[in-house]
Amino acid sequence: MANIRDIANLAGVSVTTVSRVLNNHPYVSDEKRRAVLNAIQKTNYQINMKAVHLSKGKSRLIGVAVPFANNPYFGLLVEGITKMAYQHQYHIVLIQTNYEKERELEALNMLKHKQIDGIIICSRILDWNTIKPYAGYGPLVVCEKATDIDYVQSVYVDHYQSFTRALHYLYDKGHRQIGYCIGRETGSNSYYRAKAYQNFLKEKDLPFLDEFVFTENYYFEDGKKVVKMIISQSNAPSALLASDVVAAGILTACQHNGIAVPDDLAIIGFDNQPIAKVMNITTFEIPIVEMGEKLFLQVIEKRENKHEKLEVTLIERNTV
Repeated sequence: MANIRDIANLAGVSVTTVSRVLNNHPYVSDEKRRAVLNAIQKTNYQINMKAVHLSKGKSRLIGVAVPFANNPYFGLLVEGITKMAYQHQYHIVLIQTNYEKERELEALNMLKHKQIDGIIICSRILDWNTIKPYAGYGPLVVCEKATDIDYVQSVYVDHYQSFTRALHYLYDKGHRQIGYCIGRETGSNSYYRAKAYQNFLKEKDLPFLDEFVFTENYYFEDGKKVVKMIISQSNAPSALLASDVVAAGILTACQHNGIAVPDDLAIIGFDNQPIAKVMNITTFEIPIVEMGEKLFLQVIEKRENKHEKLEVTLIERNTV
């Protein structure tokens, strides 16, 4: 395989001239440029992009840490990220963490060792004190409200505000026994939803019931699990809030168990994913693909607004 010195000898120019041609340097005569390009064609010379990126201190790679690659929500986030990456001639490195601290640390260490130019953490498991030392190695962007953390950037929706809106919407429809489904209890978004729920109950003078909060729900099948639990309860909720995918599972299980929606059980989703449109689920639309696009731009651009909030929109359909 030819190297840069072989190209220089064949073209009858210096190695410096070849380097200038390869890097589109303007100060090269047309004659010498043609000679170098002819030599490249004759030898089928391939530029070592790894070496080029190393010399420029850039890898053109952005790390994207997701807990689950097969979850539709994170799939749409990645769609937005990769769309922007393609437009700006970057590639992404997808790291599935499974909410394991060691894997998230591996992703951060890729930033530390300059294997990637920046990192997007779509849903974190590590605490802020663990993440903070890595912020000096490159752009670190999170997909959650982090307005009080000055060493990261973020794109987020206000889950406290949107969850409160959903609860009031159900209350105005006559519901007093409202439950909700979440994934993990320890996440930032789960924290804000729990806080909104507790404050709503206090405001409306309604009791908090543990059995109305369903945890560890991520997939369609989890919706069936929730309905099975509801059927076994002597005191069941009249309305549920859940992610679209889980809401779709709940709706399907209700149909199979003779539970009328919305008469016996009202359902509100979050995200407005395709499955919510197909199954006519009332939902709060989160612009997930747009969020992914903005997460990427926060990595590569120095923006005055380090924390960008996106709005959610109520989409009324047939499940409330």
